[in-house]
Amino acid sequence: MFAGIALIAAFVFCCFPSDSVLAGEKPPFTDYCQRLEQEVQGRKHGFLAGNVTYYIGGFHASWKLIEDETIGLTHPFHHDLRSRGVGLLESGIAGTENTGKGNDYNGWEFYKDTRVLYGSVIVEGETYQHPKPKSMRWRPDKMICVYEVGGVTIREEKFIAANDAAASIITASKPVTLQFSGHSFYHRNSASSSAAIRYDARNNALVVSEGGTVRSRPDPGRGERIGPCVYSGMTTVISASRDFGRSVTLKRDNKGVQHYEFSVPCDREGTTVSWSMHDDRTVATRCARDIILNGHPWLAKKTAEMNRQLNEEIPWFRCPDEKFVDIYYYLWSLYLMYYIDVGKGWEQENHTQTAVNNFLGMHRFDATFQIKVGSWTTDKRRYAYGNVLTWKHLTKNDCYREHSNGRRLLSDNKGISWHSGAYGPETTEHVLGAWQIFEHTGDLKFLKQSYEEHFAKLFRKQLVGFAMNDFEVADVLEKMAHLTGNESHVAHWQKIVRRDREHIRRMFEQRWEANGVADYFSAPRSGRIGTTGFWAMRSPCFPKKYAKPMVDAWALDKEKGLYGEFFPLAMTKLAMKTFNTPVDHSFGYTPDTAYFTLDGMFRQRVKEAPGLTLNHLANYNYHDEWQIPMAPEAYERDLKLFGDQYSNFNAGKILLYLEGLAGLKYSVTDRKLIIRPAMPASWDWMEIRLPIAGQWTKIRYSKKGVRVSECPFDSQIE
Repeated sequence: MFAGIALIAAFVFCCFPSDSVLAGEKPPFTDYCQRLEQEVQGRKHGFLAGNVTYYIGGFHASWKLIEDETIGLTHPFHHDLRSRGVGLLESGIAGTENTGKGNDYNGWEFYKDTRVLYGSVIVEGETYQHPKPKSMRWRPDKMICVYEVGGVTIREEKFIAANDAAASIITASKPVTLQFSGHSFYHRNSASSSAAIRYDARNNALVVSEGGTVRSRPDPGRGERIGPCVYSGMTTVISASRDFGRSVTLKRDNKGVQHYEFSVPCDREGTTVSWSMHDDRTVATRCARDIILNGHPWLAKKTAEMNRQLNEEIPWFRCPDEKFVDIYYYLWSLYLMYYIDVGKGWEQENHTQTAVNNFLGMHRFDATFQIKVGSWTTDKRRYAYGNVLTWKHLTKNDCYREHSNGRRLLSDNKGISWHSGAYGPETTEHVLGAWQIFEHTGDLKFLKQSYEEHFAKLFRKQLVGFAMNDFEVADVLEKMAHLTGNESHVAHWQKIVRRDREHIRRMFEQRWEANGVADYFSAPRSGRIGTTGFWAMRSPCFPKKYAKPMVDAWALDKEKGLYGEFFPLAMTKLAMKTFNTPVDHSFGYTPDTAYFTLDGMFRQRVKEAPGLTLNHLANYNYHDEWQIPMAPEAYERDLKLFGDQYSNFNAGKILLYLEGLAGLKYSVTDRKLIIRPAMPASWDWMEIRLPIAGQWTKIRYSKKGVRVSECPFDSQIE
C-alpha cells in the first residue's frame, strides 16, 4: 500500500499544536505572480489573457521559433467565441447536426495574421527595426521585456486590463523615438477587405472599422464558401500616451487593407501604447484611452486579482520539493487565466478553456477533468458551475448527433451560436463532475439545472459509456432524479443500464485479457494497445484482482509497456514499434492519457501510483534545462515538444495532486471529509489547506500519519 498507510491508524487531531493557524484563517499570502515568473525568450511565445482579449507575443509553430516578440503589441486579438475560426458563415447541414453560425474549420489560429503595433527604435538618427528582447519574462499578470538597443536599455510591461484593453508601458534609459506600424485585420484566407481608418485627434487614437470577407468552411466534409470575416463590423482602437497626430501616416493597399505608422518619444518618464476592440466604437475608444490614462493602476489591479485567485480561490499546497509546488500553481494559473465570461447566446455561463492557439473554447473531452478541477475552487458558482452548464445549450437546442439506437453525442466544442461537427461520448464523465460539484456545495439548484435541462434529455434514450463508467453514471443519474424531485425518472435509470452484481462481473470479466493480450483490460483487436485499459480502473466496479498484474506487466515494463523515457507513453512500446507511422508523431506522451491512467491507479490503491505521478510531473511538466514549469500539449515520441505551449489540456494533473497524492474527497451534504493518503515515499511531509464550506481546513501529511485541523466536517482517514 501507499507509503505511510500502515501508520495512518495514526490519529486525526482536532487541532494542531501551538504553532498552528487559527480557526478558519487563510493561508499566508504569497506573491504567486512573482513566484511563477519565468524567462521565455527564445523558448516560448508570450501569452496574456483577459476576458475576451488574448495576447501572443511573437510566434512559435509547435515550439519552433518563427518570429521573436518586439516592442509594442504584436498580436493582441479579440475572441468571444462568436466564431471558431476566421469566418461567420451559416451551416448548410439540415437537422440536429447543423453547426449554426460561426463554426469554421479554417483559420483557427487567426492571431498569427494580426499585425497591430510592431515597434522600431530610433537612436541618434539610426533605426533599429523590430529589436528582439534580451529578456522576456512571463507571469500570469504581465510580460516584462527588456531590450538593449544602440546603448539604450528599454523596458516594457505588457498586460491586459480588466476592461479587456491591452497595453505596453515602455521606459527608456535615454531619450529615443519609438516608431510603430501595423494594419487592419487581413487573414491568409481573406477574400476582400472593406476596412476604414481615421485619426481621432481628440483621443489621440487610430480608429479602425474592420470589415471584409474570408474563405470559410463551416461544415465537415464540405467545401469552402466566402462569407463575413469574424471581425466584420467591429472597431479596433490604438492609442498612446504621447501625441502622435503629426507623425501618423495612413495608406490603403490594393487589397483594401489599411496600413498605419506613427512615432512617439520615449524616455525615463515612460510611454504607454494601447489596443482595444469592441462591437461598440465608443466602448473601444473609452477602454483604449482609460488604460492609457490609468495604466499603472490597471496593472496593479491585474496583479492583485491574479494573486487573489491563486491565494484564495484554490487549495493551498506545499511539499519538500519546490519544483512540484511550482508545477501545481503554474497549472492552476493557466486554468484560471483561460476563464471567459461572454454572456451571449450559448455562452451564458463563464467557463475555462483549453488553449490560446487553436483550442479556445471549452472542449467536450477536456471538460471531463476541467469540470472536476473547478469543483475544488472556493467560489464554485463562478469557477465550477459553468463548466457543466454551458453544455446544456446544445442539448436544449437539439444540437447533437443521434444514432439509430438513440445514442446522442455532443460536439467537441461550441460558441455563441455554433457547435463543431465533431461528436463524441465523453459527456457521461460530465455527469460525474457535476455530481462532485454538488457534493462540494450541496446546491440543489445547480443539480436541478444540470439534470433537468441537460442530462435527463441527453441520455434519455441511451447512456453512452466512457471507459466503463456507465454503471457509475447510471447510479448518479438515479440519485440526481431522486434529489431533484423527478421520482418518475428513477425507474428509467434503473432500467437503462443493467447493474446487478453478476452482470457487472461478466462485463469486466469478458474484457479481461481480450484478444489474447495477457494481463491487460479491453485490449483492441488491432494490437494498438494504449493506456485506455488503465482508464477503466477509475470505475468503482473494476475488479481489484486485475490491477496488480496489469500494472506489473504494462505500467512498469520498460521493454514492451507504457514506461518510456518517463511514464506513461500514450501507446505501449510494443505498439509504438508496430504502428510507427509518419503521421503518428505527436502522441508519444499526452496529458490526458497521463491523468486517466494515473487516476485509475490511485483509485485502485496501486502502491506505485505516487512515484509514477512524480515521475510524470517532473518529466512532462518541468523543463530541467530551463528550470521552469511547463504545460505542453504533447511530446513527440523522440521527446520533442509539440503543439500548444500553454495548454490547459494539463488541468487533470491538478487532480492528481488533490485526489491522488492527497487522496481528498468530501461531501457537504454528508458533512464528511475522507482522506486516502498517498504521499510519495520520497517526501517526509506534505500539506494541503482546503477551502471547505467557507473555512480553511488544514491537512498535514507525514510519515507518522495524517493530522486534520479546523475542519467543519467529520474527518475519516482510510
